Amino acid sequence: MNSYCKIIYHLITCLFLLAPPSHKLHADEPVSPENTAIWLTATDLSIATGNPSLVRMSSVSTHIPVWSLSGGTEGQSVSGLATGLPDDCNAVKVEIIVTTTHKETSPGFSDVYRVHLAQMVEGEPFTSRYALGKPVATKLPAAALHTRTILLESYYPVVPDAPLMVRIQREPGLPEDTFIHPTGLAAVKVTPLKIPATPKPRVVQDVSGYNSWPMTQAIGDKLVCTYSRGSAHSIGEDARAVYARTSNDGGKTWTPETVVADTPGFGEVTVGKGLDSTGAMLLWVRRIGSGEWDHDLYRTTDGIKFELIATPDLEVKPMQITDVFTIPELGLVSLWFAGKYNDEAVHSWGMMTSKDDGATWIQTPIETELTKKDWPTEPAGVYLGDGRILAIGRTETGPTQFQMISTDFGKTWTKERTNIGDIRASTPSLILDPETGLLSNYYYERGKGLLRRRVVDPETIFEHPTSWPDSEVIATASPIAWDSGNANATVIGDTHYVSFYSGEAPDTSVMVSEIPAPKPAR
Repeated sequence: MNSYCKIIYHLITCLFLLAPPSHKLHADEPVSPENTAIWLTATDLSIATGNPSLVRMSSVSTHIPVWSLSGGTEGQSVSGLATGLPDDCNAVKVEIIVTTTHKETSPGFSDVYRVHLAQMVEGEPFTSRYALGKPVATKLPAAALHTRTILLESYYPVVPDAPLMVRIQREPGLPEDTFIHPTGLAAVKVTPLKIPATPKPRVVQDVSGYNSWPMTQAIGDKLVCTYSRGSAHSIGEDARAVYARTSNDGGKTWTPETVVADTPGFGEVTVGKGLDSTGAMLLWVRRIGSGEWDHDLYRTTDGIKFELIATPDLEVKPMQITDVFTIPELGLVSLWFAGKYNDEAVHSWGMMTSKDDGATWIQTPIETELTKKDWPTEPAGVYLGDGRILAIGRTETGPTQFQMISTDFGKTWTKERTNIGDIRASTPSLILDPETGLLSNYYYERGKGLLRRRVVDPETIFEHPTSWPDSEVIATASPIAWDSGNANATVIGDTHYVSFYSGEAPDTSVMVSEIPAPKPAR
């Protein structure tokens, strides 16, 4: 590297260090091998597509070479090769350093970038490991000349001794990119990752069949995992029934399988779980067949014997009723969603409350006549106190999960998009730690086979849904899009347990990962 490049290298490094961190590191996050970040400055990159320009952004005596990426012309990208990945890494994360000199720069605008990745592995086509990153939208800084560090990919599996192709593309054609002026790409940072040695996901059930859609709940120190099994990714087949197993040692061993629900002529699926006021487990089971579509609520004190306690007659037939949580002033609360997954404005979501531990329920629609793109599905909620409820909803169209909040015990709600975009049909599951106040959002990124977690102080994102910290990868499993997924979490002491399913049709397995609860940043 010549002396000029070294000066630029150290300047960009300083800019990176001065930039606000995107999140605080928790003790159990993936870590990078010491001093192994690989930087590609603007002069290390070249045109890949379109006609971006290599220019100097200048202020007084500071001159930084950047790639000018248009806010109006689509298809502009630059690329380079990152080499020298250390032997002990198994993945990388990719960030970019972006700045602008335009006077209209302000947080009122956002821009969008994505990364293309591939590795040149000996004996393979260099296209074989190609991965297209999701679009990432971020707000611009407070003024011109400020820099931003933007995470474009948090986990891309790599072969350590193979060159990594990195291509950065701005996406001004997407509606989230509202800044019509050029931005300057100053550098790309590739950080090798070494996942800490945590227990591999444990098998709950792997008998022949499509074991799927688990719901996991702790009853005291006992772990109860319920799940559904059929012959395929199908919710209404008569062969599909609901089962349960329990564990007293954190999922190392499990009791024999017991049948929760197997109604002749119906397909039954676990859709939500929680606890009643006595500490007994509640389980929502959707039952479809013979022209009927109902939700049955079961109760158990031991995870082995389940009693049917309610089948609410609801005006709006939910697609699912999700996890149960408690709001002292309201009793038990579950969120629900209903619709047809089509492009008509027929979709809705809402809440249900019970003051008698689930025997009877009152249904309240919150939003109706939604199109699919505005429809939050499979929502998970937590109560923060003082009338405040925070919920996260899955999206069926992208690009990010929804956040819904209420400050008046659910009488009125505000819904916005988050910045949680490393998703694909990713069902959220929330755990609020009463001691640390930290909120964990678990979800499974289908198509990549990644179980992810985002940890946050909910006070920082309650009114700022695009301020969620970066995600961390907790476990890896099957990348087959619809034969894996559906994270559902519970807690025992200072340990979180997250269940999901993984495999390849017609045979999939129910798994559970044991994860230390996050600790406040030191």
